[in-house]
Amino acid sequence: MLIVFTGNGKGKTTASLGQAVRAVGRGKNVLMIQFIKGPLKSGEDNIEIKNKENGKGSFEIKKMGLGFVGILGDKLPKEEHAEAARKALKYFKEELAKRDAIILDEVNVAVSLGLLTAEKVLKTVKDLPPEKIVIFTGRNAPASFIEKADLVTEMKEIKHPFNKKKFANADLC
Repeated sequence: MLIVFTGNGKGKTTASLGQAVRAVGRGKNVLMIQFIKGPLKSGEDNIEIKNKENGKGSFEIKKMGLGFVGILGDKLPKEEHAEAARKALKYFKEELAKRDAIILDEVNVAVSLGLLTAEKVLKTVKDLPPEKIVIFTGRNAPASFIEKADLVTEMKEIKHPFNKKKFANADLC
């Protein structure tokens, strides 16, 4: 099953983490590969998800991005970001057979920034076995992802504190 969480609202990564919690609770092994987020710590870096009932299932995060592209003081050449995205996609292909579910966090953004092509990403899920779950997150999901997906949710921003020059509350957002 291919799931896409997209849109300009908050909650795409959070929704994918909710899916991870459910999967681990059912004894599944879940991997999140982060395509953009880099060395800066974020809240999800500090979590552990485990099945309390039987100890089966696992959750792992693999940060493979180099940080936000072209913003927040990023001075890296775009090609370095593209190379990191290609490595992340290769890692996904290597891990797919070993995991029950894999989250490709911000892969939509990697495509919209031109770090990867939609065609190359879709090729990796072309023959996705029905028991596997793959989740694509990030703004600007290409139409081809939406067409291929079994489930698509668009997060819509209605109101955000950033618009009033209030920055994210690290405990909540």
